[in-house]
Amino acid sequence: MKPRLYIGLPGNEAMAARLAELENAETGLMNLHTFPDGETGLRFLGNVAERDVVLVCTLVQPNEKFLPLVFAALDARARGARQVGLVAPYLAYMRQDSAFRPGEAVTSRAFAQLLSRNFDWLVTMDPHLHRIHALEEIYSIPAVAVHSGPALASWIGANVPRPFLIGPDAESRQWVGAVAAACGAPFAVLHKNRAGDRRVSVESIPAIPAGATPVLLDDIISSGSTAAEVLRRLPAGYSPVVLAIHGVFAGRALNKIQRGSGARIITTNSIPGPTAQIDIAPLIADAVSALGTLPRETKFHK
Repeated sequence: MKPRLYIGLPGNEAMAARLAELENAETGLMNLHTFPDGETGLRFLGNVAERDVVLVCTLVQPNEKFLPLVFAALDARARGARQVGLVAPYLAYMRQDSAFRPGEAVTSRAFAQLLSRNFDWLVTMDPHLHRIHALEEIYSIPAVAVHSGPALASWIGANVPRPFLIGPDAESRQWVGAVAAACGAPFAVLHKNRAGDRRVSVESIPAIPAGATPVLLDDIISSGSTAAEVLRRLPAGYSPVVLAIHGVFAGRALNKIQRGSGARIITTNSIPGPTAQIDIAPLIADAVSALGTLPRETKFHK
């Protein structure tokens, strides 16, 4: 059997090549074209017949990426691909996991249904799980959530003197505590109040030992409001680090965090960008390899 064929959608080529290198697999090419009316044209630049195809697409700004991604999956299958898997280092539509007000759509479940209908399996990194405790609750295909904790702890240990980890809210306690234990650092968790998409308040800042380096650790930085508020309230005399798994940085979020803080901002490469300095490709490659070769009779084919 031929090795897996990794194909990165635009902006994901480097991750696809890295995963193929780690697995001794192959990379393929695909051309996407946007017509003047906004519709997408797609062409595979190579043969995908009888191959296990892995599409690589981090799903930040998912609305503009979803249709091309599904078109690619359907066309690969129509051209004879044995299986079509998805590596989405950042998985979108995980926050709205409940109807908080009458009439609200539970978009996390709807999005999971759409992906499950078009792919044979999914590997992602640290999705935002809250009321949904495991991807298997909403995905009907094999869905693996890889944890970045070992990579984060390794980076902290190698780059931060005397780290003092700070979790943004009570939801973060368990995983921030695990990272702190792995790198032998103390930690504290804040109490956060969110009044809107971009309005956040923090009740109090914990006492930080003299000479320590405060490390604000978060899973997703989107608006940047939480990080900016914590940095604003830190006592003078520290050189803080903002460390996140997924650097979404919506709008001018990165500038908001950087402005006047002097903070070092580091993220994983789940989303490409200037802060993406922690490589999580080895963790994802291990998860894909662990899936092995799934039977062809997956839910899509039934």
